[in-house]
Amino acid sequence: MLTALRAKDERFKNVTFKPGLNLIIADITKTSTRTDTRNGVGKSAVVELLHFLLGSRVDPSGLLRRPALRSIEFELELGWPRTLSTVLARRVADNASQIVVDPNPLQTNALIDMAGVLSLTEWQRVLEEKLFALPDEHHGISGRAMLALYMRRIRSHAFNEHVKTSPQQSPAEASANVSYLLGLDWKLAARYRDLAARESTRQKLAQASKDPVWGRIVGRSAELRGQMTVVEQRVLDLERQVAQFQVVPEYENLQTRADELEGRIRQTRTGDALDRRNLRDLEYSLRDVTDPDVDYLETVYSGLGLTLGDVVQRRFDEVRDFHSAVIQNRRSYLGDELATLRGRLQARAAERSQLGEELASVLRLLNRGGALAALNALQQGLASARADLEALRHRFEAARTLEASKSEIRAERGQLESEMRTDLLERDQLVNEVSVRFLRYATELYGAGREAYLEFDPTPSYLSISPHIDSIGSRGIGNMVTFCFDLTVAVTAYRGGRGPDFLVHDSHLFDGVDARQVARALALARDVAEAEGIQYIAALNSDDLAKVREHGFDAGSDVIEPRLTDRYEDGGLFGFRFA
Repeated sequence: MLTALRAKDERFKNVTFKPGLNLIIADITKTSTRTDTRNGVGKSAVVELLHFLLGSRVDPSGLLRRPALRSIEFELELGWPRTLSTVLARRVADNASQIVVDPNPLQTNALIDMAGVLSLTEWQRVLEEKLFALPDEHHGISGRAMLALYMRRIRSHAFNEHVKTSPQQSPAEASANVSYLLGLDWKLAARYRDLAARESTRQKLAQASKDPVWGRIVGRSAELRGQMTVVEQRVLDLERQVAQFQVVPEYENLQTRADELEGRIRQTRTGDALDRRNLRDLEYSLRDVTDPDVDYLETVYSGLGLTLGDVVQRRFDEVRDFHSAVIQNRRSYLGDELATLRGRLQARAAERSQLGEELASVLRLLNRGGALAALNALQQGLASARADLEALRHRFEAARTLEASKSEIRAERGQLESEMRTDLLERDQLVNEVSVRFLRYATELYGAGREAYLEFDPTPSYLSISPHIDSIGSRGIGNMVTFCFDLTVAVTAYRGGRGPDFLVHDSHLFDGVDARQVARALALARDVAEAEGIQYIAALNSDDLAKVREHGFDAGSDVIEPRLTDRYEDGGLFGFRFA
């Protein structure tokens, strides 16, 4: 419940709330003149300050941006539903992005109660959890949007419609939030928003597609799907290579050594080729070295009848011996050269075998992985391929959305409408309970003679939730429809543990309403608040309070302090006048 609204300014009239009915009254003083007015004394400002301290964003042209108010620190004391925990929330418009909350609801040590500075997003999330029990994932609904239903603002035109709280709010969004509060399938209701967003995007893309450049930027979904398949395979291949890659220490040195070994092996093979050619030539030369044949001279001499003398014979023998010695030396030389060549070939073969073993060892090390630079290059290639794939996916989604026909979206709307109807049938008991509650409240105001009901109608665009009280279009009755609807939602949500234990209505809700219905509405609010253990806060002008008293409603202790007045200088909520 709301406990107190204060400000760090002695002029401000602190407001203290209590359980049950709370009436904020604006009086006319005895010294009031015709030019004085109760408009602007602070009735609507109470609602604005409550929104401000409960996580709303500050409107640049709103009340709290006034120079006289923007540096004042305002404070709200409230308790969480169904607990004894009370917190203080303090906020200044000049530093609206931060809220001081005491004790800090985000602190992890439960034994230490200390104030904490929360961001606006953190505070909103805390409120969604504590006041509305929203799960962490609640796409399509918002605690802030629900608070706008619990504290309708005249500045947002929140009284113009029963379910919507601003003209900018879509029916699908509004019905999704109300569905959650009433215990319906809010996820189904929220899907209408997604379909509406898709349709809006499709229309925008269709308009943009008329630009000839667009086609080159986005392309066709069939082509993009094929390109995505290729890139996806490249990503998988690169991921596999990176996963299997091993960084080999001293990779560059090993690579240099492998190159040296391979070069040395090539050199030995080149040397072998030269030596084998020389070996072949020497072998041919050795085969050609033979002893000289001089026996034919003796035959010739005999045929001529001549007999060689001893001297000639001796010289002939000497010549033959000389030639034999020359041949022998030639053979010996060639043999030595052959041996030398064969030795070099054998030595190279041994060296080549050793070099080959070392090269194989180095290559085995290199085959295990690669250099760190190679791994970095692979990873960069993988990152680039992933970026290409993501870009293709975005283009594919844009192309697919563009190519989606109206009939496809219409079919999905029809399917959703059917699912929504089925869900409402399954929750028939809950729907009846809510409808009966609304009927009971409407009957308290207007008696049993008027037809009153809540209509739940799934449409192709949103779940229509429409409260009705039979009338002839009176503005006053329309406002009381809103009153009954808000009270029904608040009670239903609180019973289900899905909503806060307070409901706030500005005095604008009672504009144009017959005093008899205002009296009955206040009496009903008091009875319901006491029975349900919740809090109802309403603002009224003092003359309206006098009128309802004439119809049997005695406010008594339900009027809370302070009583605001139309006195120009200091009668309003803030205690001073400002432009």
